[in-house]
Amino acid sequence: MIDVHGFTVGQVQENCYVVRPEGGDRAVIVDPGEEAPRLLAAIDELGVTIDGILVTHTHFDHVGAVAPVAEATGAEVWCPELELPVLADIMRFVPWPGFGPYESYDAEHAVTGGETIELAGLTFDVIFTPGHSPGHVTYAVRDEDSLFSGDVLFQGSVGRTDLPGGDGPTLLRSIATLLETHPDETTVYPGHMGVTTLGRERATNPFLTELAQQ
Repeated sequence: MIDVHGFTVGQVQENCYVVRPEGGDRAVIVDPGEEAPRLLAAIDELGVTIDGILVTHTHFDHVGAVAPVAEATGAEVWCPELELPVLADIMRFVPWPGFGPYESYDAEHAVTGGETIELAGLTFDVIFTPGHSPGHVTYAVRDEDSLFSGDVLFQGSVGRTDLPGGDGPTLLRSIATLLETHPDETTVYPGHMGVTTLGRERATNPFLTELAQQ
């Protein structure tokens, strides 16, 4: 069993997750987007050591706190290879005024999909799920029926595709891959909105009607 603590942070209400084996004292943090002091206080309160930082994609609302969290915890960062330049120069890629400033970071590890990451006593399988952003990945916790889907799939919705590098058909193919390779009871921990399951989204998500008809 895994123990997942979610924190909704920043102006865009992004979901960051601290993940550990149940009862474990080591953890992984997924997409620390903003509010680094709050996240670090939560880590202290949980009494865990952060073994790694997993980034699904590098839109600013998902990576704004990567640098301060990495620096405070000493944890290394795994980032989609195609988006390493964005993490390394965050403010250049912030599309709207009023956000930031954010500290850039040079990730220690690049992922493209297909990798296996062993951290905090958990095994994460990396799945390439582009469409919302060019390099987007989803992290699946092996043997746990759990997905950290970033901005690919939401409760009742899907990731937007109108930002640079977004593509609607590609996003739907990525979602189809998740539906085809994981059971309906798989829990989806999304980058925004509430936690859901693949089965619930397959049955009720209006954006997946096209997939259901194929």
